[in-house]
Amino acid sequence: MSARGLIVGAPRSGSGKTSVAIGLMRAFAQRGLSVRGAKSGPDYIDPGFHAAATGLPGVNLDSWAMAPDLLDSLAALAAGDTDLVVVESAMGLFDGIPGEPGRSGSAADLARRYGLPVLLVLDVSGQSQTAAAVARGFAAHDPDVTIAGVVLNRVGSERHRKLCADAIEAAGLPVVGSIARDPQMTMPERHLGLVQAQEHAALGRFIDKLADVIARSLDLDAVLRLTAPLVPSPGTVAAALQPPGQRIAVASDTAFSFLYPHVAGHWRRQGAELVPFAPLNDEAPRPDCDFCWLPGGYPELYAGQLAALERFREGVRQFARTKPVHGECGGFMVLGKSLEDANGITHPMLGLLGHATSFATRKMNLGYRRARLRADGPLGRAGQVVRGHEFHYARTVAAGNDPPMADISDGQNQPIGPSGGRRGLVSGTFFHAIARG
Repeated sequence: MSARGLIVGAPRSGSGKTSVAIGLMRAFAQRGLSVRGAKSGPDYIDPGFHAAATGLPGVNLDSWAMAPDLLDSLAALAAGDTDLVVVESAMGLFDGIPGEPGRSGSAADLARRYGLPVLLVLDVSGQSQTAAAVARGFAAHDPDVTIAGVVLNRVGSERHRKLCADAIEAAGLPVVGSIARDPQMTMPERHLGLVQAQEHAALGRFIDKLADVIARSLDLDAVLRLTAPLVPSPGTVAAALQPPGQRIAVASDTAFSFLYPHVAGHWRRQGAELVPFAPLNDEAPRPDCDFCWLPGGYPELYAGQLAALERFREGVRQFARTKPVHGECGGFMVLGKSLEDANGITHPMLGLLGHATSFATRKMNLGYRRARLRADGPLGRAGQVVRGHEFHYARTVAAGNDPPMADISDGQNQPIGPSGGRRGLVSGTFFHAIARG
């Protein structure tokens, strides 16, 4: 069977599309299908839930950050060994940034490029027939994006369901199911989005419950009939981030977890070995590795603990004397001189770079980034452009004296200024690299 696919979209964040998408993935996997989850845009948390639901690594398909050939290559890999690819939209279906045609970062870009139909999740709480106007607007908004069916979410009663469904079906769109209001269907969140999959208590049981609700509430056969073949061109990986070493020590625990699966997968396919270590268990990078990568995550929640882990701290410092170390976002914060937690307590960090950060007075930094590298390093050669994303609440309260790693601009190429730092074999930035630009 060749892979088929569909997009689970919604008018906005908070409509319940993540719960619907994860429930569908597990419900179809329970039917014996090989299912893979994908996420439009730069979210690095949801792919972990997709992997937990399907047993296969998730993937980001980001039309802004990934050159079309790389996007095609990743879509082809996702479709190559599966029966069904369920793409979860980020934010609203059409939400992206102005720019080149087909490169807004929206899930609608993927619908157009691959001919994928959309299963529209509507939160109908507080409305009834008005839901039909919303659905009709989505169906008419872009002739190249097909709204194939609708799921009603947070339905209050049978009468409520019938009022919504009858109006939507009268507008010519099939309603393939409805989900009753249930607070237990809500997935826990914190300041960067969902609580990470590995932190979710009894995750397997929770996903099974989602699948049970979806199987009872939706016509799964009808959903399957809405899917379409997913047959991307093979693409190329020329714009992929190349492995920075042959054996890469990767910090991996609840404080350091934001490593994009497409990046790790490409490194492995290129022959690199990823060797995890857990800083919160006071582990250090193995000395037989030739590179150390500190991903983003939630070090602000563990600042006091990280400050007290002598084996981890001395191990990274020792590693950095002879081999490269790079940190992204949370990893960059830990590479600095100090980190002030939410309670205003300042904790010493690794001191391999000279900046200091604070989480005490939060300020959201969010958006796509273009980074032009100032020097050769783990992300590429001097002068090359890397596309990525920034999402954090921490602030730099002391810049230090290290030369910047890159000059960054936003997704529409408006200059922001210098970013990150580099000192000897150590480098770091607040932005998460996704692909070469």
